[in-house]
Amino acid sequence: MNTSVRVRFAPSPTGYPHVGNIRTALFNWLFARHHGGKFIVRIEDTDVTRKVKGAVKAILDSLRWLGLDWDEGPEVGGNYGPYVQSERLDMYRQTAERLISQGDAYYCYCSPERLEQMRAEQVKRKQPPGYDRCCRDLTPKERAKKEAEGVTPVVRFKTPLEGQTRFNDLIYGEVVFEHSTIDDFVLLKSDAYPTYHLANVVDDHAMEISHVIRAEEWISSTPRHLLLYKALGFEPPEFIHHPMILGPDRSKLSKRHGAVSILEYREQGYLPEAMVNFLALLGWSLDDKTEIISREELIKNFSLERIGKTGAIFNREKLDWMNGVYIRKLTPDEFFEAAQPYLMLDEAAGKALIAGEEYVRAALSLVQERARTLAEVAELARFFFVEELDYEPKLLIGEKMSRESATQALKASQQKLTPLSAFDADSLEGVLRPLAAELGLKTGQLFGTLRVAVTGRTAAPPLFQTMSVLGKERCLRRIEAALQRL
Repeated sequence: MNTSVRVRFAPSPTGYPHVGNIRTALFNWLFARHHGGKFIVRIEDTDVTRKVKGAVKAILDSLRWLGLDWDEGPEVGGNYGPYVQSERLDMYRQTAERLISQGDAYYCYCSPERLEQMRAEQVKRKQPPGYDRCCRDLTPKERAKKEAEGVTPVVRFKTPLEGQTRFNDLIYGEVVFEHSTIDDFVLLKSDAYPTYHLANVVDDHAMEISHVIRAEEWISSTPRHLLLYKALGFEPPEFIHHPMILGPDRSKLSKRHGAVSILEYREQGYLPEAMVNFLALLGWSLDDKTEIISREELIKNFSLERIGKTGAIFNREKLDWMNGVYIRKLTPDEFFEAAQPYLMLDEAAGKALIAGEEYVRAALSLVQERARTLAEVAELARFFFVEELDYEPKLLIGEKMSRESATQALKASQQKLTPLSAFDADSLEGVLRPLAAELGLKTGQLFGTLRVAVTGRTAAPPLFQTMSVLGKERCLRRIEAALQRL
């Protein structure tokens, strides 16, 4: 980079941050970290009517959860603050007044009713909607009359009527817009708050932003911003517009696809490392085969050139798989610490935790391989924590077995297990594996019946390790209960 990299994530607190917002933040953060630059967070809260209570906290909590630390912004400060747009209103007002004085903007007194009627007529005539420039050339006398009537005006930019604005997008290449397709857009609203266009340009210049990395939906806004940069004599940043995230049906990602608040994924038991890996690969790739890539490797290898031009497909199954990979990478201690808050939400698991951490740790060691999310852990390990199992008695009778042979198998197992002094996996295997042959059963038949008896499930972690963790008394009690069911 010829200039020092300064990028920003500028969310609007009109809702909680979802996958698309945070993917944009991640791309900005990775770009800054790769180039040793600065990642800035700026809260764009100028849409007063749509502001959602608690949204700013949710935005910052989401970034913190994913480890996307910011160098400047709310709670951190910096030399270019304030980093909340509602605290920068004077700057926008002064810029709007400057544009008016130099002939690049004007006051517009049109009422909302007139604008609505104008748009309806444009639709009826099948014309593209846009402001008809009614107030663009008002005389001083006409303006004074409007002022006397008490109309609070907005400020509009005076878009050139002819010519083009072109720019080079680092992903999409050269983009050209005819000025005839751009209306005289609002810069300052009647409530004295700026629009996105004005505030963005003023702040990006003031904060010395070098690269604007944002979703492709903002491409159509870029010519407006470049016209503002030119009118103000500011050097524009580089523009990078990345493709949108799509659902599996290739439509725009929505709630039914998984576009929920990013913090809901935390509640559902996804690890931040897995989420960062997954989001980074939504539109960016290291090569055509690497799926699991660490944060350090992402930073080392991130480049804008490897962002694709087509929309990335959000695949929940892939996220589940990836999260499972990261769960299996955790040490037993890390897995226990990560799963503990989710276990405490489950009554039986919570009681077991309070009763004895060591037993819970042993149980978790057997389900770690099978867990795809931390929220699943309590259910996967439930049979370790409940006193009585709930299952259909017919599950005790394996393939090509009868009620009698299942009963015989359980009674014989009881007899072999009762005298055992050591109840570890090796000792259990030493007495139970030969027992199958003695009973004329396949090992799968005997072990299947025992598995249901001691866990209530046909699929569970390895039988002997499971029985060892459950302990002799509990296993014998459950085998007796299974006999009663039969």
